[in-house]
Amino acid sequence: MKFSNGYWLLREGVQAAHPVEVYDLTAGDGRIVVHAPTHRIRHRGDLLKGPVATVGFSSPMPDVIGVSVTHFEGGLPQEPRFELSAVDEEAKISEDGHTLTAGALSVRLHRGEGWKVDFVADGKTLTTSGAKGMGFMSLDGKHHVRDQLDLGVGAQVYGLGERFGPLVRNGQVVDIWNADAGTSSEQAYKNVPFYLTNAGYGVFVNHPGHVSFEVASEAVSRVQFSVEGQSLEYFVIYGPSPKEILRKYTALTGKPALPPAWSFGLWLSTSFTTSYDEETVSGFVDGMIERDLPLSVFHFDCFWMREFNWCDFEWDPRMFPDPVGMLERLKARDLRISVWINPYVAQRSPLFAEGVAGGYLLRKPNGDVWQWDLWQPGMALVDFTNPAAREWYAGKLAALLEQGVDCFKTDFGERVPTDVVYFDGSDPERMHNYYTYLYNQTVFEVLKEHRGEGEAVVFARSATAGSQQFPVHWGGDCESTYESMAESLRGGLSLGLSGFGYWSHDIGGFEGTPDPALFKRWIAFGMLSSHSRLHGSSSYRVPWLFDEEAVDVLRVFSKLKARLMPYLWHAATQASTDGTPMMRAMALEFPSDPACAHLERQYMLGDSLLVAPVFSDDGEVTYYVPDGVWTDFFTGDEIQGPRWVTTVCDMLTVPLLVRPNTVLPLGAVDDRPDYDYADGVTLGLYRLDDGARITTTVGGSTFHTRREGDSVHIDAESAPGDWKVAFPEGEDPIVATGSTLTIEGVQ
Repeated sequence: MKFSNGYWLLREGVQAAHPVEVYDLTAGDGRIVVHAPTHRIRHRGDLLKGPVATVGFSSPMPDVIGVSVTHFEGGLPQEPRFELSAVDEEAKISEDGHTLTAGALSVRLHRGEGWKVDFVADGKTLTTSGAKGMGFMSLDGKHHVRDQLDLGVGAQVYGLGERFGPLVRNGQVVDIWNADAGTSSEQAYKNVPFYLTNAGYGVFVNHPGHVSFEVASEAVSRVQFSVEGQSLEYFVIYGPSPKEILRKYTALTGKPALPPAWSFGLWLSTSFTTSYDEETVSGFVDGMIERDLPLSVFHFDCFWMREFNWCDFEWDPRMFPDPVGMLERLKARDLRISVWINPYVAQRSPLFAEGVAGGYLLRKPNGDVWQWDLWQPGMALVDFTNPAAREWYAGKLAALLEQGVDCFKTDFGERVPTDVVYFDGSDPERMHNYYTYLYNQTVFEVLKEHRGEGEAVVFARSATAGSQQFPVHWGGDCESTYESMAESLRGGLSLGLSGFGYWSHDIGGFEGTPDPALFKRWIAFGMLSSHSRLHGSSSYRVPWLFDEEAVDVLRVFSKLKARLMPYLWHAATQASTDGTPMMRAMALEFPSDPACAHLERQYMLGDSLLVAPVFSDDGEVTYYVPDGVWTDFFTGDEIQGPRWVTTVCDMLTVPLLVRPNTVLPLGAVDDRPDYDYADGVTLGLYRLDDGARITTTVGGSTFHTRREGDSVHIDAESAPGDWKVAFPEGEDPIVATGSTLTIEGVQ
């Protein structure tokens, strides 16, 4: 929210009070508490008026410092709260009590006149809360607490969830408030009150409800964040690298779970409003098999249930008279099954009466069930703060799992009202964004319970901080245009910079029907994403309905993704253990290269593959190559960076470059994503420098590669029975006969 009118004035009706000095403080037990008056204390008479800010400093873990700013402390505790982790390691406080240190990060309070709080690491000031930054702001009878943190010259801000505008947030106004608004506006399905900078730190505002960010907009050299209420808490997270910031942020808010290997294959959907029955579904699956198109998951969208009955979790008997038999027949073809769900219950659904009787639905303050007609006539919302409601909802899903369903598309969860009363007394404003956390957590936990650890996966649209623990997320309702394809990529990269490890999108776009060229370009992008799904709104997405070349394109890229799975699986485990997303903005992988700061039409897939999707029918694409000698994956041609490259791609290729000093493992299987990655693996050696030492883990095997002069030596721990080594020049791979291999005469 903007409170000022330019530099000198406040907006009409705004009253502001800012800390002006440290009056006194208490320090101990790893915490500093400051009392900071908002006016000068000249004599005892000045002690009789307020406000006085109570500012606390503490640390939940090394390199993370929390700041709380409070006006009135007498309010009741507000729920919900983000579930945060902490390390039992007390922060250190200086002898004078003015500096608190956690790991390499310190917060230093200014002594004497004036208000200034510096966040310092490794002898450098990262950011500062200075004069008139922190404060209490009143407007229209509402009380807000805000802070402003300095943004240095050249500092860029990223993140704040899945946002579809420019990747760099500088100059933007961002409201953390989940909305069902497609991919073409400033609103977002996945709002996360965390931003990442290229200046060595990130900031997480610990408030699950509405947070307003002014990112170098109201004050162009500061990031402002504010909440309505009497208190504000935020954490400054020191990296210094962007990857380290994400590692520590996800340690605080939750690491992404590792999805099952089968989920990385192709998902094929019925689409939304299209007409389909078992014959339609079987025809699609048969068509994929006949055309040698690998398929891992078949997804049934909304109309697997009867109209006006969403959700009753019952198959439409007119279209699917034998659902259990149908699922058995599909699973006999080695397919996993996904079905669409949402957290809403239409009035016509039999579950509505159950929900009313059991007290499982959100209610108005007068006790009535909250209902409206937007999306489903008379629909209500499940109250996931009620443990009995969660158990009831999970039980309906468990019945589907018993039938043979493997996972769920957890759609919606954004349009959550605030004029309601929750079972546990949660504040409706704080629950608006947090609702999706409880919804997806409920579904994810029932999948873990019934399918086992490592087998749970959802396809979720809405999210908030911490939701990265329940993957996978997809980008929502995009249009069938190149512009929307680019919007989707920006959203995915932004979400990755917000702590989410895995992301997908609707290949070809959701709304409308893509023309064949767009569809084929989107296939390459989709298959070189973390997760890959063919899905539309009113038209099917099977490739032969576009043209035969679309079939060829899908075959090439789906088989390529299957062969890349040894490499992709390693990237997936990095996301789970370190919080580094599989699809990485160039600024995340190359933070010291200023040319990468604003790049949003290309990305790194894992550590070593650069992908530049094609956004035109004619195939022309311009992309940036960072420093080093990179190799074109398809042709073996070398490209010396740093430089910009403009090229033209046919439909069967896309700029896919391999980073220098890469050992790229390619699997021996190209028709599924889940297999023994080590068996028959081919290690591709790309531009290894003299003295390079690279460790590559593939399945249960670990390969240690080193180059010495014109020789390359590879030692394998737990060597597979069959493995090979290849060079990008296109010569036949060298077959290894044991656990060691030496190659002489390497150029």
